[in-house]
Amino acid sequence: VAPALAQPLPANLDKANSIVIDTTQGRVIFKLRTDLAPAHAERIKTLAREGYYNNVPFHRVMEGFMAQTGDGQNFNGTGGSKYPNVKAEFSPVPFRRGIVGMARARDPNSANSQFFIMFAEAPSLNGGYTVIGEVVSGMDVVDKLKKAPRGSASGAVTDPDKMEKVQVASDIK
Repeated sequence: VAPALAQPLPANLDKANSIVIDTTQGRVIFKLRTDLAPAHAERIKTLAREGYYNNVPFHRVMEGFMAQTGDGQNFNGTGGSKYPNVKAEFSPVPFRRGIVGMARARDPNSANSQFFIMFAEAPSLNGGYTVIGEVVSGMDVVDKLKKAPRGSASGAVTDPDKMEKVQVASDIK
């Protein structure tokens, strides 16, 4: 297996709208759904370009549900970026394995920097969270992320895996 940085990107990838995440477990690539959530996609690209997501942990990982990350402020799920929250861009796209969604607080318009990758279908999220993308490569890597203990209500992970480097695919030299 070639080191992550040497791996070619998938063919036909829209590099301007794809996010490449090099994690402690390997590389994950997801395409942004600019057609569904243009403001959220722009936020993710801005933060990636600023290095906000580098060395940020997957702080909440629940087996059979999802892996959440993106708190480059406090690293524990309580923080957001220096930018204002993004207004909800809900769509009819269902939350299923490989879908990337924006995390938020109770207020539907409270998404900021955190996002999650689905391990499995979760109809309870449909229409209530913004779908921002879909994993096109590396779901096997997502599956390897260190998970919270079974039955953990918070999903908090001790000594979690991290996103070592997050880049917009078109920026990779």
